[in-house]
This record gives sequence, structure tokens and C-alpha cells, in this order.
Amino acid sequence: MHLFEPLTIRDVTLRNRIAVSPMCEYSSVDGFANDWHLVHLGSRAVGGAGLVFTEAAAVTPVGRITPDDLGVWSDDQIAGLAGVTAFIRQQGAVAGIQLAHAGFKASTTSPWLGGEPLDAGQGAWPVIGPSPTPFAPGHPIPVAMDLPAIQACIADFAGATVRSLAAGFQVVEVHAAHGYLLHEFLSPLTNHRTDAYGGAFENRIRLLLEVVTAVRQAWPETLPLLVRISATDWHPDGWDLTQSIALSRRLQSLGVDLIDCSSGGALPNVSIPVGPGYQTPFATAIRAQTGMRTGAVGMIVAPAQADQIIRNGEADLVLLARELLRDPYWPLHAAKALGHDVAWPQQYERAKPRR
Repeated sequence: MHLFEPLTIRDVTLRNRIAVSPMCEYSSVDGFANDWHLVHLGSRAVGGAGLVFTEAAAVTPVGRITPDDLGVWSDDQIAGLAGVTAFIRQQGAVAGIQLAHAGFKASTTSPWLGGEPLDAGQGAWPVIGPSPTPFAPGHPIPVAMDLPAIQACIADFAGATVRSLAAGFQVVEVHAAHGYLLHEFLSPLTNHRTDAYGGAFENRIRLLLEVVTAVRQAWPETLPLLVRISATDWHPDGWDLTQSIALSRRLQSLGVDLIDCSSGGALPNVSIPVGPGYQTPFATAIRAQTGMRTGAVGMIVAPAQADQIIRNGEADLVLLARELLRDPYWPLHAAKALGHDVAWPQQYERAKPRR
């Protein structure tokens, strides 16, 4: 295997092993996709990525991180998303959407406005979570979800899945990482419940398993389903790789096709040993222990680095974030660097290096 070898999952084939990682753009009004999303995501498809993910798309208004988040909670949002997916497909890439609920990290301003909790004058909304524990000092205390709220959450994810299909997406990813709602239920650092959704491992994973079951039932068997997890909380009392491996086995039995392996986010100010490819070992371990496909993400920047991850069997997919913000055409340049002759868009063919 190598970085530019196609990857087939169910009935979908990616032209290479490069994916645009979900990256929040905070550029929506009332959750609607607009010209920014078309140009931002479309340019990465033009640039040669095999799979192009939207940013985290909120499955309900209260699941937004900020008022500026992309959404997929309303049928009215389908048309704008459909224009984006159509353009991505026209460029030979596959369009994916990440379904998300921010949980206790919801109701903040966008990062360039400070990223602080909204106040009433800014339209703040109540936040929810597994337990009445805030994300950080100064953040609102979440309302602990009761059973009707949990069932409503599952239905929100299922409804968003149906809309995603109608909008033309071919890959769905459930966001269960970075301290957002589903991760909050997984981690003992944030889940202090004593009912069937808290305490023991089997209880803490229950909501994610129920969400995945509902999404898989709403999503065609022919199309891939991914789950992003934080493989560790980077805290001795938190979620860890051993639990991630056990969870991945359960997700595999429910029809999940690939585990997208990130880390952290449940607590602020945790010491994380950030460095080139620092999260790739999680993808490698889960792949080796479960036999599942995995995706590696996190400070993957060089073509040889990405290619080595695939060639060594460390992961099946490489997800790039900031590097694709710096260079939307990274895949085309990487192909040249690695000695692969890949097609350029015909409009750009005159600029393709010949040597």
C-alpha cells in the first residue's frame, strides 16, 4: 500500500488515502452552508484529496459550539450542502460530513472573537451534558441529560444522517472526540452519572453505541460509517487507549468501517506531548488489535511522512488539517514528491510539473 493507492470501503472508492480532516470554519449563519463552504471544501477537492470532510455539523441548534457553526438539523439546510457535495464529486473526490453535538463546550463565541461563553445579550443557550460539571471555570454548568433528552439526542443524530444522505454525502463520521458530548459520556473525567449511562465502561459507552446504531440504520449499507474518537484523555484517571481498543471492537460489530484516531479535549490545560505524527500510534494500535481500518491525524505535514504511515500499515487513511489550510493543493504536490503521476484538473493541467 502507499498514499496514492485507492481505498475502497463498502461501495465507495477513494482515489487516494488523503482526507481533509473536519475543521470548524465558524462561517455559517443559522447553520447554513454558503459560498465560503463551497470554495473552502471545493478547493481541497480540486487540490486532489480523496475524501473531503465538512467541519463538525451540529445535529441540533443547542449542539453548536458557536452561533456560527455549520448545521444539519433542518431540511432547509439540505440544498446548500447539496451544492457543495455536487462540486466535490465533480472534482473526483468523495464528500463526507461529520455529525456532532458540542455538549458542555457549546454556546461560545468563535475563536477570533475570544472563544468565551456567550452571555444572554449574545444569544447564549443552555448547555447539556452527562453531568452538571462545566468544561472549565467560567463556563456554564450543563444540565444533566435525563432519559428523554438522551433519546432526543439519538433521534437528532439519526435525523441528521437522513439529511446528509439527501444532501449527497457518501461518508458519515460520528464525532465522539475532543470533549464534545459523546466523548463526555465516554470519559470518567466528565461522566459522573450513576445510572445506565455512567460508571462502568459498558455504561459510559452506551450512548455512543446507541447513536451509532441509529445512524447505521439510517445510513445505506453501501456507504461507509466512520467514528472519530479521542483515543486518550492524556490523564491518568481518564479515557485511554485500552478502553479505545475495546470500544472499537464494539463499534466494528455495529457496522463502523473506520476509527478516526485523535486525542484529548475533555479537560482544559492537559499536558499533551505534541509533535510530528504524535497521534499515529493510536491508529496503529487500534488497527493491530482489532483488525479495523483506522485513520491517522495530527501534525502530519510531509509527503514522505504520510506515505510511510500507509506503507508501514500504521493506518489506512491519513487526515490532514492545518497543512491543507496552508496548501489546498498538497495532494498534487505530494504526488509529485513521491513519484506518482496523478491527474490534475484539466483547467490547471498547463501548470503541472513535467519533471
